[in-house]
Amino acid sequence: MVKQRNEIDEKYQWDLSTIFATDQAWEEEAASLAADIKAASHYAGHLLDSAQTLLETTNAYLELSRRLEKVYVYAHMKNDQDTRVAKYQEYQSKGMSLYSLLGETFAFYEPEFMAITDEQYKAFVSEVPALEQYGHYFDRLLEKKEHVLSQKEEELLAGAGEIFAAGGETFEILDNADIVFPTVHDDKGEEVQLTHGNYISLVESKDRAVRKEAYEGLYKVYEQYQHTYAKTLQTNVKVHNFNAKVRKFSSAREAALSENFVPESVYDSLVTAVNKHLPLLQRYVQLRSKILGISDLKMYDMYTPLSDTDYKFTYEESLAKAEEVLAVLGEDYLSRVKRAFSERWIDVHVNQGKRSGAYSGGSYDTNAFMLLNWQDTLDNLFTLVHETGHSMHSSYTRETQPYVYGDYSIFLAEIASTTNENILTERLLEEVEDDATRFAILNHFLDGFRGTVFRQTQFAEFEHAIHKADQEGTVLTSEFLNNLYAELNEKYYGLSKEDNPEIQYEWARIPHFYYNYYVFQYSTGFAAASALAEKIVHGTQEDRDKYIDYLKAGNSDYPLNVIRKAGVDMEKEDYLDAAFAVFERRLNEFEALVEKLGLA
Repeated sequence: MVKQRNEIDEKYQWDLSTIFATDQAWEEEAASLAADIKAASHYAGHLLDSAQTLLETTNAYLELSRRLEKVYVYAHMKNDQDTRVAKYQEYQSKGMSLYSLLGETFAFYEPEFMAITDEQYKAFVSEVPALEQYGHYFDRLLEKKEHVLSQKEEELLAGAGEIFAAGGETFEILDNADIVFPTVHDDKGEEVQLTHGNYISLVESKDRAVRKEAYEGLYKVYEQYQHTYAKTLQTNVKVHNFNAKVRKFSSAREAALSENFVPESVYDSLVTAVNKHLPLLQRYVQLRSKILGISDLKMYDMYTPLSDTDYKFTYEESLAKAEEVLAVLGEDYLSRVKRAFSERWIDVHVNQGKRSGAYSGGSYDTNAFMLLNWQDTLDNLFTLVHETGHSMHSSYTRETQPYVYGDYSIFLAEIASTTNENILTERLLEEVEDDATRFAILNHFLDGFRGTVFRQTQFAEFEHAIHKADQEGTVLTSEFLNNLYAELNEKYYGLSKEDNPEIQYEWARIPHFYYNYYVFQYSTGFAAASALAEKIVHGTQEDRDKYIDYLKAGNSDYPLNVIRKAGVDMEKEDYLDAAFAVFERRLNEFEALVEKLGLA
């Protein structure tokens, strides 16, 4: 059975005492912060009184925001390590309340700032040169001018922040704390409790009966609660559409992408390119059917490795391999990786109540922590280097940029992580000497590409479709969502929805549908990372230096400019075509190995 948290060795738990030494220290800072935010209300109405008031108010806002990030990170990570603990549920709720309070208190900022003229701004900077550091920050604000509301309206929206977040928060509690999955059988025939943490390893089983039981057991629960999940998702979509409408955007997608200054054409180009290359995915699916010797391939057969090679890594072996592989990025990068691995930045193992999945987190003034739910698989090695990519991106950005630029665009976030994955693939393929192991690595790459570029674009199509449907007045019932998802899945995989009835409920378990047009960035990020990894592994020192500069850039420039300087123009389709060319080349090699090894 899954262990309780107090049964996990401390060395495998992240050290959150580096953020706050004790819960009491957190509570004191949260109370102090609340008081300081309330006291900052006197800044309202005076932003443009003088150059000095603009500087003082901006400094005060950013300093309070900086403190709040630290407070919130501690709260939500404490909650994530065991979502059943009421104390940390309350901490996270308090953190959200503080965000609402900060938003209300400084709701005046953007409306007041929008009144500044070019002449006034130039005069202010001339009078107080310290304002120059905020030049790009101010430019980004002015880009949003037509979508900023009156102060009163901004206050109302900020005050409703907790209400707007209710759909996503309800989903998280339901999915991580309340839902109980059935007992199923593992490869040894032993009964195990099905969890988010072990589900993937079970559907990767070589035993089809194990895969089938885990798959059907999981989706039976989502079928049971489909109407509740539909309501939480519908609520979330309505929030996105409402905010877009009141801010005078044509759609929720335009509103979401505008936050990163990304044109909608980037999204559309991705969907078009992926749909054009769906025959490659279906070719791989059919090859999978032949290798497995299954004439009636089901969706629960999509995750089991096709290789019989026992290519696994323990957690300690994975740390060593990650260090070895990432050394290509230079001594400074590697030293940061070693710190992350040795100074308890990582929460490693599954425990009862722990949030599912994996992520990299932290704030400007903390370590770039990572949450894992470790299994001894090749996939988890890739997860480790993936999250390490995020954490190194955060580390470089926070240590290079001032707080105002000390974060990076969500649009760029998945590039650093998947670049690491691609570097790992390149290295493993270089090292391999026997056909069987090469087969296993190629299998992993093809599955990873399928799961990232194809699957996340499928998610993106679904996400955009439900936002459009709600905008047009369609009620997002579970029946509507089930049908839409089943049809999309059939289009992508070429497997009939009638033969795979459980897959219609998959939308209910995807937390990223609550992240407001996040998922497409996994796909664009993977494609861009493919190009960058090629430059890092086979290019020049200049290519590697440009990549490190990208990691350091943070929000000091617009996202598309940052990645363009690193060598990838994401407003063109070239990088997408190049990624599919890599997939096809490796699929061709995989098919040749299948024939050579007599596997189909």
